[in-house]
Amino acid sequence: MNYAGLLHAAFPSTVLAEEPTAPLPPELELQALWFSGGLGRDFRTLDGRAVRIIQFGEWNRSAGPDFIQAVVEIDGERKAGAIELDPTQEDWEHHGHAGNPAYREVVLHVIFLRPQLTTFTRDSDHRQIPVVLIDAATLEEALNRPRSATAIARPGRCVQPLSGMDPLSISNLLEEAALHRASRKASRILLTADAHGRDAALFQSTAETLGYRGNSLAMRLLAQRAPLSALKIEDSHEALLFGTAGFLLPKLHEKAPPDTRGYLRQLWDTWWKQRGRFEPTGGRDLPWTLHGHRPANHPHRRVGALSALVASWPKYRRLALARPFNPKAVLAFLAALDHPFWEKRYTLTAAPAAKPLALFGKSQALELLANHLVPLALHEDPEFTLSSYLKLPATAANDRVKRCALRLFGSLEAAKPWLSRLAHHQALLQIYHDFCLQDTSDCADCPFPEQLAQWRA
Repeated sequence: MNYAGLLHAAFPSTVLAEEPTAPLPPELELQALWFSGGLGRDFRTLDGRAVRIIQFGEWNRSAGPDFIQAVVEIDGERKAGAIELDPTQEDWEHHGHAGNPAYREVVLHVIFLRPQLTTFTRDSDHRQIPVVLIDAATLEEALNRPRSATAIARPGRCVQPLSGMDPLSISNLLEEAALHRASRKASRILLTADAHGRDAALFQSTAETLGYRGNSLAMRLLAQRAPLSALKIEDSHEALLFGTAGFLLPKLHEKAPPDTRGYLRQLWDTWWKQRGRFEPTGGRDLPWTLHGHRPANHPHRRVGALSALVASWPKYRRLALARPFNPKAVLAFLAALDHPFWEKRYTLTAAPAAKPLALFGKSQALELLANHLVPLALHEDPEFTLSSYLKLPATAANDRVKRCALRLFGSLEAAKPWLSRLAHHQALLQIYHDFCLQDTSDCADCPFPEQLAQWRA
């Protein structure tokens, strides 16, 4: 044992933690540092229990705890659930987590400043949640460490069997995973279509895609509360969408620049006549996430894009549900989608942008294809086959795709042949969902490596 280890054994950090001498980094940076593994994975709770992070889980970009589908081991007992990070333990109460049912799944509360008073972290069922304090020395060391030392994932046991497989076998594996994912997504769309009709299913799916991960639920709820059938009948779709979204409040009008107030006034003049039928009441506001994303993805713009689609709905529907299905025609239509106000605005209170902004970006359009339109076409259109799907290019890999690629192939360089096609991205996400996220042993007991060996045989 080196000196640092000897000192740590004599004076555990949770007992003699020093307070930071400098302000804490922004909470988002703390979350990124934690998720990268840069703070380690072995800790002690405030009451002295040993904690090991088996799986850091998924970074939750929607409402609720910071990290979901995590696995921790506390004094040898393994627990699956969510992890919440806060600067202080008191933030748990200040942020309303204690009474929020969305935090019932939290199994660990991570804090960075020692509590001034003896307190407890409890959920809405009054269950006490273990608390880990990250001491100042650990945080400072992690912040000073080169970021390249904290990878977003580490290779798994499946790297070895995959490295021995020929490219054709890997291709077949990914293609089957992609088709499996598409089949599941098509089933979901068809269930909505059976309940509400194909237009409603397409409308809700498109709205969900416009919301990205942070606001996908809020956008789907908006499409359900302001259904396409009502929007077409009223012929006032834009006002109804923004009003139902909760974005036509007086305080917003006061913050808006003068040249925006006329647009808001037009929306309000229509909305106030219909608000009684659409306005949420009784604390049922839509769960918008207004921060933590690129300006072009702000919910105001996403609702503006949805309203532009409603205005061109007949053409959009015809292209999206065409048989034979033509992805290029859909991409071209979405790329040309415009709106006189939203083509140069990020929000309802922002000044005009210097250059026009795409209402429906290419990466978002490809997400719509992969998650909704392609699965439906594969299910219904005999002319749209797997080979058609494999022709669609992918945009830059997101963090989830990269994590899975590193887990399976050992490095992004080794995974490079499988990162250029949209279908392969979907395949990696499906494998990650079916195996990595279901495994609670940090890869040790995952059956996928053994199944890969059988696949190769």
